[in-house]
Amino acid sequence: MKLFAQKEAADFVKTGAKEFRYNRDIRLTPGARDVLVEAGIKVVFDAGATGVPAAPAAAAAPAAGKPDALALFNSPEAKKLKDDIVEMGRRCWIRDYNDGNGGNISARLGPHFLCTPTGVSKGFLKPDMVCLVDIDGNQLAGNAPWKRTSEILSHIGIYKAVPAAASVCHAHPIHATAFAMAGIEPPQCLIPEVEVFVGTIPVAEYKTPGSPEMSVLLGKLAPQHQAILMGNHGVITWGTSVEDAYFKMEITDSYCRTLWVAAQLPSKRTIIPPDEVKKLLDMKQKMGLPDDRLGLKAAQLCDCDPWDQITDRPQASATPTGPAPDKMTNAELESLVQKLTDQVVAQLGKSA
Repeated sequence: MKLFAQKEAADFVKTGAKEFRYNRDIRLTPGARDVLVEAGIKVVFDAGATGVPAAPAAAAAPAAGKPDALALFNSPEAKKLKDDIVEMGRRCWIRDYNDGNGGNISARLGPHFLCTPTGVSKGFLKPDMVCLVDIDGNQLAGNAPWKRTSEILSHIGIYKAVPAAASVCHAHPIHATAFAMAGIEPPQCLIPEVEVFVGTIPVAEYKTPGSPEMSVLLGKLAPQHQAILMGNHGVITWGTSVEDAYFKMEITDSYCRTLWVAAQLPSKRTIIPPDEVKKLLDMKQKMGLPDDRLGLKAAQLCDCDPWDQITDRPQASATPTGPAPDKMTNAELESLVQKLTDQVVAQLGKSA
């Protein structure tokens, strides 16, 4: 059986043909069918047809040495990953990490990637909605009418830069996204779990979602950061499994929420001592987790007060900005009241 996928369909469109006829010897992928229909080409199954439709020779079969994308898409490994993606999407939706159809999740599958479809709430995903794409973001397989997320290039930028990344999760959790909007990098040296399991969380400058520019930028940051705030957009994380990528998202937003609450409280400005942070980073290094602070000495850690980053913010004030008046004692206040009273009584006496 010969596979006729999206690339072959695109080549067929270029021939100018108005009708595509195929038989049982040709497996037409849903993505290829979409390409043909959108180009106005009539797709006809003809059991009596012979040979391959009039298209470039590249349509004949998958390249030698490469796995059959459709077989991979329907493999037991793919089924497990699809189920995991659906479950993590459900968790994101339950925790209010995604509004509307926002956010996306992907997972590495051999040389290709499974990903969520565009236009679907992450709380209502089903395994048969998941799509398969190649390293360039081209959809290789999927059930009509589902098409891969428009932000898949952001994920691929991370996959290309980090071979250990097995999954990528992008969402819009309220507290972490607020930090991204404000352009504030969450400070360190405050909570052990964040030091070990997430580390520093940079703010990437704004780029159009799903653009090649965003992909390149994330690829530069991902090798040393498993959680990245996307300027004026949201959060993207990667992990060694679909659940691990989701865990990084949950830890990041929980930390940002905790920072916001802590900033409202009277504080003794306590921090984790630098030598203790060094112990946490040594532990992290043994676990094989990335961090841009690995190798630094204790004296180089926590050199800035993290509380300055979350509490020392300019606040609008309705009070006058001039020097504050001196406070009066009770005796001085009583004397002033008596003086004003005497003046009022004297004025009333004159008018009488």
